Amino acid sequence: MTRQRKFTAALAALGALVTLVILLFPLYAVIVGSLETNNQLLGTHYNFLPPTPKFSNYSAVISSQGGHIVSTLIIGVFTALLVLAIAVPAAHALARYRFRVTAMLVGGLLIAQILPAIVIANSLFLIYHKLHLLNSYPGLILADASYGVPFSILVLRAFMLGLPNDVLQAARVDGASEWRTFVRVVLPMSRSAVITVAVFAFLNGWGDFIFALTLLSGSSFQPITLSVYSYIGEFTSNIGEALALCVIGILPAAMLLIAAQRYIAAGLTVGSVKG
Repeated sequence: MTRQRKFTAALAALGALVTLVILLFPLYAVIVGSLETNNQLLGTHYNFLPPTPKFSNYSAVISSQGGHIVSTLIIGVFTALLVLAIAVPAAHALARYRFRVTAMLVGGLLIAQILPAIVIANSLFLIYHKLHLLNSYPGLILADASYGVPFSILVLRAFMLGLPNDVLQAARVDGASEWRTFVRVVLPMSRSAVITVAVFAFLNGWGDFIFALTLLSGSSFQPITLSVYSYIGEFTSNIGEALALCVIGILPAAMLLIAAQRYIAAGLTVGSVKG
């Protein structure tokens, strides 16, 4: 029986490894291509390793697209801050207090998750046109946050529902105000969930394409997703630089997910907090 379990575990591990290789191979191909010249990329055979690795594509992209990278960072950071400012207190209120409209609010948040981004973007375009928010940082940040807030509230609320009531009641008995209890007790205990929604909100702002394409037209700034889109369309003769720009757009998000993976795993596990 032990041998059978070991064989099953080994077979499952092998299957997981094969699946991982298949899923990550496109990323590997992009990284390899970014280190090759155009002649090598357009050759007759595929190179699993760059014959003569060169970082000239990266230096060229950073010099020409560095401003777009900074713009994307600004959008991602402020999107995460705005989402947290709205979602954390809203989730606490929905988790701790019973309103008559609580079920309707939660249902509305679930419906908001179903709406395609392009539907929201087209609606916002008409509103932004009247409010003069097109082609602006605040407009794009608000749009990205509006798409991330429902998910963040649902995740945080589910986590906060699992917090032990005894601890909150003890804080109130000790004379702590509602705000003090929220800041000193609820937030520290919900750290994993808060980090989780912050990471996903940042990635939502960092990787947004639909809102940027719809709400930015002739703007003085561009997020990196639009930069990749326009770069490939404008400089198709230099595929290596386009792939290098793709890598620059992918790696920061991947590094952030790896760094925060233990918080994300805990934040998405409802009821993981013990009393």
